[in-house]
Amino acid sequence: MAKTDTSERWFEARVVRGLTGVPQPEYSHELAPTDFAATHNGYVQGKPIDYNRDVALDVTQLLAFLQATQPKAVETLELAADGIKRTQFLHRLQGEITKRGVVDVLRKGVSHGPVHVDLYKLLPTPGNTAAADAFGKNIFSVTRQVRYSNDSGNELDLAIFINGLPVLTFELKNSLTKQTLADAIVQYQTTRSPQELLFQLGRCVAHVAVDDSEAAFCTELKGKASWFLPFNQGWNSGAGNPPNPEGLKTDYLWKQVLTRESLANIIESYAQVVEEEEADAGGKKRKKRKQIFPRFHQLRTVRALLCRAHSDGVGKRYLIQHSAGSGKSNTIAWLAHQLVELRRKDDPMTAQFDSIIVITDRRALDTQIARTIKGYDHVAAIFGHSDNAQELREYLRRGKKIIVTTVQKFPFILDELGDLSGKSFALLIDEAHSSQGGKTTARMHEALGGKVAEEEFEEDSTQDAVNTEIEKRIASRKLLANASYFAFTATPKNKTLELFGEKTLTGDKMQFRSPEELTYTTKQAIQEKFILDVVENYTTYNSFYQVAKKVEDDPEFDKVKALKKIRHYVESHDKAIRRKAEIMVDHFIAQVAGKQKIGGKARAMIVCNGIARAIDYWREVSDYLTQIKSSHKAIVAYSGDFEISGQRKTEADLNGFPSKDIPANLKQDPYRFLIVANKFVTGFDEPLLHTMYVDKPLAGVLAVQTLSRLNRAHPQKHDTFVLDFADNGEAVKTAFQDYYRATIQTGETDANKLHDLKAELDGQQVYSWQQVEELVALYVSGADRDKIDPILDSCVAEYTDELGEDDQVKFKGKAKAFVRSYGFLAAILSYGHPTWEKLSIFLNFLIPKLPAPKEEDLSKGVLETIDMDSYRVEAKAALMMAMADVDATVDPVPPGSAGGKGEANTDKLSAIIKTFNDLFGNIEWKDEDKIRMVIAEEIPARVAQDKAYQNAQANSDKQNAKLEHDKALNRVVLELLSDHTELFKQFSDNQNFKRWLTDMVFDATYQPRDAVEARRGGMTRERSRKVIQEKFGFAGIWSQAVDALFDHLERGRNKLGLSDLVEIEQSTGLSVSNILFPILNVLSTNDVGILRREFLNDARLPMDFDAVNNLANAHREESDWAERLSIRWTLQDVRGNMHG
Repeated sequence: MAKTDTSERWFEARVVRGLTGVPQPEYSHELAPTDFAATHNGYVQGKPIDYNRDVALDVTQLLAFLQATQPKAVETLELAADGIKRTQFLHRLQGEITKRGVVDVLRKGVSHGPVHVDLYKLLPTPGNTAAADAFGKNIFSVTRQVRYSNDSGNELDLAIFINGLPVLTFELKNSLTKQTLADAIVQYQTTRSPQELLFQLGRCVAHVAVDDSEAAFCTELKGKASWFLPFNQGWNSGAGNPPNPEGLKTDYLWKQVLTRESLANIIESYAQVVEEEEADAGGKKRKKRKQIFPRFHQLRTVRALLCRAHSDGVGKRYLIQHSAGSGKSNTIAWLAHQLVELRRKDDPMTAQFDSIIVITDRRALDTQIARTIKGYDHVAAIFGHSDNAQELREYLRRGKKIIVTTVQKFPFILDELGDLSGKSFALLIDEAHSSQGGKTTARMHEALGGKVAEEEFEEDSTQDAVNTEIEKRIASRKLLANASYFAFTATPKNKTLELFGEKTLTGDKMQFRSPEELTYTTKQAIQEKFILDVVENYTTYNSFYQVAKKVEDDPEFDKVKALKKIRHYVESHDKAIRRKAEIMVDHFIAQVAGKQKIGGKARAMIVCNGIARAIDYWREVSDYLTQIKSSHKAIVAYSGDFEISGQRKTEADLNGFPSKDIPANLKQDPYRFLIVANKFVTGFDEPLLHTMYVDKPLAGVLAVQTLSRLNRAHPQKHDTFVLDFADNGEAVKTAFQDYYRATIQTGETDANKLHDLKAELDGQQVYSWQQVEELVALYVSGADRDKIDPILDSCVAEYTDELGEDDQVKFKGKAKAFVRSYGFLAAILSYGHPTWEKLSIFLNFLIPKLPAPKEEDLSKGVLETIDMDSYRVEAKAALMMAMADVDATVDPVPPGSAGGKGEANTDKLSAIIKTFNDLFGNIEWKDEDKIRMVIAEEIPARVAQDKAYQNAQANSDKQNAKLEHDKALNRVVLELLSDHTELFKQFSDNQNFKRWLTDMVFDATYQPRDAVEARRGGMTRERSRKVIQEKFGFAGIWSQAVDALFDHLERGRNKLGLSDLVEIEQSTGLSVSNILFPILNVLSTNDVGILRREFLNDARLPMDFDAVNNLANAHREESDWAERLSIRWTLQDVRGNMHG
């Protein structure tokens, strides 16, 4: 009995059999009549020997096509014989492909000598039999094991050709042979040189990596920098492919995408080489060619809409919910130009729509649509861009096929289309992002019938006003029967869903949604790495600091340094912008630029609450950057002009360059910060944006759109970071849950869990710490894979041999959890942790190597695999920061010091955090119980600790104490500003509340002078007793002497003179010279400092106590001298030094 073939070659054979229907040695059994390969074949199987490596063409298939379609050209150019003429033509053809790209050559052919040669026949329009016959003569071929290089024996698994011109290459992997999509990608990146003719840009439309679960494609091979994008159907609103009851998960490739008609449609209507303008490091602009190929969701969406529109006729509405970063601009462009060709169902010779109108407020989209459409000769001439109503009317009346216009013209369009009732239209509405700021938005709003100040839009626009007005317009009038609406949005609100969504009855309730085939969720976009998850590293300012306390062994930190920036933040609310600006800049320099995020090119956006605040931030950030001698600079962005110190200033005035240059300049050094209010918070695509600092309330759609500025993917971008000073956590969580289809966490991350995870991972003994150290050392030194892999393979062997299946699942899950959690903490902590950093690097290598247990979905494999080379710079920087914290440097002795090393004011980190939480604690502002506790306990306690207030209680009367109390209370309430805004506002604005709180706290904290003296005297006596015991021992006589001195004072004496000491000697027997004076001398020294300056005369003159002692013995009876030498020691004098 034959065994199941699980080899990679079987997979290869299955694909070829599916495309050609030709039996393969590995897949030769007869097919059922209903089998796809038996009914949908149409490819021919090419022979590897027919591939000419010098020109990268299948010459046999090329000549066969030319002979069948253009025999006269073959005769004229003398191509039938293998000679110089044929060689010249082949080199001419390959040169044109190199210059123009294979797509353009297929569409337009080439001219050679006196002849123009067609290299492809277009898809036929319905009913055109001649065109159908011509298309049938195209030769679609697939060839196995194509040797592509003259320098090596390397072979491709598969290559697909159209009429001998290569269009797609494939590397196939089979998970049953322990290789996956990730291995195919690595193979392209490491063994398929972009210098080879076949792999040069534009030579093929895409290079495809595929296994039995997933597929990915790359349009330009660049070695290890080759960027592969998923090409999957999606599953459960996320990445991957659904289970396929009829075969492999990836058979949609040859059953849907690679059929002759489908691939021809991609070549004709999607794929193309475009030129984009790009600035180099020096700011010099140059043109760069880029190959465009559709992603699966784009292909599916456009085809589904064309099918629905053809079937439904004119007058329907469609909602397309495509996530940010989904490539919406290209999707709209592809749909627009194909709607031009759409024919009526009841009359195949008549176009369904007279004009296609694209409505957008994004200038970039105008350009992109124009660029995309101009690549298609058969529609480029019928494209028009309307800048004014008159031009738009002319285009509509003349039947210009594709019209791109702005949302400001939307009311006019509706009126005009109503008048043109004999014509039909398709309206493609791009969600209006108002990326140009308040001026554009205000003009649009006015055009749509509203009146609003420009500044209001800049500052207070909390939802998409453009979409809102469009929806009102559509809802306010009867749906035009001669127009179909195609609405594109990433964040549909309820009204949008109701207007454009598909109605479905769920139980007894009507629901509206975007159909599954028209939906590409944010969840899927994130999982497929098209965009980044901006809420993964979202944290509020409070969490940013509270999380710092949970580190190993509760290490000691210099309290002054640890609290410096935090303390300044609440020190004075009128300086809060400066303090926050410093925190932002410090974080960016240390954690973003310092860790080489995005290959050292990362940028940050600061989002402010209004133009005035944005300008304030720009000034403070710029000033601080100058102060710390940073080379970085900031850009401020806002619309129109704004009054500053009596003068109207534009953003161009402040920045020193035109507004239109802001996006381009942000890409170039020295500009690293973009400071905005509303401008650029929506519709601005800049992959280099990594970090966002938010000091503005965010909620709903605006929260999603604003934070999504960070989500654009970049080959070197692995994470993002958001630091929120406005405490938008709950609002952000709610907003993203609506669109992410996933929950997010906004609370604290407990760093102690990393200790637990590390301990559990260590305990499994899959690796030793020596292996971790060795691998990290090799990695950061740039060692080759052959040095690193043996370490990892040894660990994998331990994992598979020693751990049961359940333990394998747990180990791998905990390893991923460690890497994920440390990645979050590393973005927050200003200090490093070398052990965690090393283990994170090690696990990043190990996880992709670990075989997937049966419980794990094999399709997840590619998401675990990363190009570690791209992480090396970041890892080195992070490790250097972590290691730098091990051996701290000692600052030089400050000028003017005594020369000794000052003792740092150190606390355990927990005590530092407690001090901080006293200022910033995580009390919810609207929790009445907590507010009561703050008023009744925290505020009185902190006022009572105020030194100036304590001094006033001890040394002055009640009226002066009240003055110091009021000052102390003001300081305390100001310190609570960050956590208790409502409390601060009441205290500042409500005089009744302020008076009540002031009186209440004073009554609770004021203690009369006598009570203070008694309490402080007890403290002084106890401390004095301990000092004397340490100096002279624990003999009872010393404690007796201290008590005698204090007892004498507590009997109401306000000073001590020699006569008092003699009195104590007479009553207790304690010697003045041998006991009492030595005690007083010790308690007055510099070292102890308790009574220093307190046993002096009124003028506080220095005194030699030995001399006093001798004089006292010699002249004890001279009481008049003793009175003149009045040495005062009063409790109120002692109190200051005792407490301080």
